[in-house]
Amino acid sequence: MVSEAAERCRSAWHAVPWLLRVVALYSLCLVAVVAAMYLLGRLLTAVTALSVAVAGALLLAALLNPVCRLLRRLRLPRSLAALITVLAFLGIIAGVVVLVASQVATQFTDLGSTLASGLREIRQVIIDGPLPVSGKQIDSLAQAVRQYVTSADVDPAAAAQSTIAALGGVLLAIVLLFFLLKDGDRMWQWFLRIFPDRRRNSVAEAGQVGWATLSRYIVGQMVVAAVDGIGVGIALLLIGVPLVGPLALLTFVGGFIPIVGATVAGAAAVLVALVANGPTEALLVLIAVIAVQQLEGNLLEPLIVGRALRLHPAPVLLAVTAGTLLAGIIGAVIAVPILAVLYRSGAVLLRHRGGTQSAELPAMP
Repeated sequence: MVSEAAERCRSAWHAVPWLLRVVALYSLCLVAVVAAMYLLGRLLTAVTALSVAVAGALLLAALLNPVCRLLRRLRLPRSLAALITVLAFLGIIAGVVVLVASQVATQFTDLGSTLASGLREIRQVIIDGPLPVSGKQIDSLAQAVRQYVTSADVDPAAAAQSTIAALGGVLLAIVLLFFLLKDGDRMWQWFLRIFPDRRRNSVAEAGQVGWATLSRYIVGQMVVAAVDGIGVGIALLLIGVPLVGPLALLTFVGGFIPIVGATVAGAAAVLVALVANGPTEALLVLIAVIAVQQLEGNLLEPLIVGRALRLHPAPVLLAVTAGTLLAGIIGAVIAVPILAVLYRSGAVLLRHRGGTQSAELPAMP
């Protein structure tokens, strides 16, 4: 009975034209992939804080691991070396924040009147320009924006909950960073023992390749972002644009978001120059930003980060978009290195597919 039903189904399937069968199979695979991505997205959204904390700790561990290993070579215990590394990193972050905040506070009073006069000047340029825009239309638009901002309904309980969740995620990332620096190689040894002998070799190599990719990417991107921030900062200082520190810091952070980050940071610098200084200075800032981005894209990025990434811009842009939708700016920062690690590690696993060799338990590089 069952065999007859199976035979009838097989006959009906072969009766369908070949092209239609191929389209049906590909459509079924596409639906399965989309459903899996949707379920994965829902899962990541439900545990966004945890996912971001773990990913952030891994990125920082890849960046700070050479410093921690250097301290260990100086005969410092594991715990002390990891603690000194984490505290030094937090101290640098705190110092940068204090420096930028002090500059903003110092220039805030003078900047207010400068911005007001700059906005009036831009308004007049738009009115006198070729566009059919009147002063009443600009005033109506400004009034609508002000009403939208002031009428935004903020729930204090939700805001407090979000703040607590964010602080908890930061604390979790710091604690995880400490343990990764202290016992990361031991964790890797333990993790490899979960797999059977015939799979251990491929998993070990995939992990090593993924970690090396992550380390090269984060260190290289740090260098590229630093060059971007310093270059734009020097240009803003020479042109006389206010808020040099915050804009240079924004450019540095934007350097960690491929394609999108540099554009947004450059637009912010040009906008501040336009409002605070005028169109001539804004044009000079635009030229400086384009020059720095060309230096980054044509020289620094291929030499420093290119070998670690080796990804087409299209999946990079999709990864940045997906990371932004799932976890905001932090998601945009961590999306590309995660994609690079998955791509390189997955290639190793596919190459070792069907292998039966056992492996020793190598430490993470």
